[in-house]
Amino acid sequence: MKEAEARVAAFTRELQALQEAQATPLKCALEAIAVCNKTLSSLQHWVDTHDFESIPSEIYFFKSLKSEPMSHLIYYTEVRTCELQKPKAGKHYQVSFLQKELKKLNKFFYRNADFVHYMELGHTYLDHQYFSRTQNPEYPVNPLVHYYQFPEFTTSHDMLWAKVKAMNRYIHYIREQLEALQPGQNFKWKQDKHKVLVWTGSKTALVELIYALYSDQVINHGALDLKQLTSGFEDFFNIKLQHPYKTYTELKERKGSRTKFLNELILKLEQKMLAEDA
Repeated sequence: MKEAEARVAAFTRELQALQEAQATPLKCALEAIAVCNKTLSSLQHWVDTHDFESIPSEIYFFKSLKSEPMSHLIYYTEVRTCELQKPKAGKHYQVSFLQKELKKLNKFFYRNADFVHYMELGHTYLDHQYFSRTQNPEYPVNPLVHYYQFPEFTTSHDMLWAKVKAMNRYIHYIREQLEALQPGQNFKWKQDKHKVLVWTGSKTALVELIYALYSDQVINHGALDLKQLTSGFEDFFNIKLQHPYKTYTELKERKGSRTKFLNELILKLEQKMLAEDA
């Protein structure tokens, strides 16, 4: 399993480098799709040549590992389609097109409300049926056309879970497109933001925190790109982070502890608790 985890980790690094390159959405989508397909092919070969030690390990693979490149493949396929089909001229037509995309997204989440609810609540009691390849007639495979799918490399719901994560990302993409076309629409929301909150620590420390949260997938169930997560922190703390991926690379090259800020947070919180107990 460590080999599969290493391949997904390498995929994440490669994808982050693409996102940092700040290419056009269409070019980024095309390059990302190639990276996703390459990783999925590699993972499929690994599954073909290895046996899972147990049902929990199989669940972990299809629920947590495969869903990363699969969800990004679906997301970037949708972005590519959107960029190709979006009207080239006329703000009104472009806005209308994007709003129709949002309606499609709402219909998707409505149709799959029970499964989305199950995943959002962090339930696991049906994982053996959803994320293992045990054949169960009550939970038939639901193919999603135009995406990477092979029977021996698919469970009844791993593709659906990947699409849920992808559509969460796609929502943010559509909203960003609408904001670019209608910059005044979110003016009231921006006015309501708490301007008093300012990050007074180092930018390196904030990048360390962002990457920790991104790695643990505790925001939007991991269905959020690093770029979007970073942008959210920049807005919330009124700060601009320059080249966070470069900063992350420098963190990995540190001598000694590579998570200095996180270690300090743990230490200070424990000291506070001990002081209050005393």
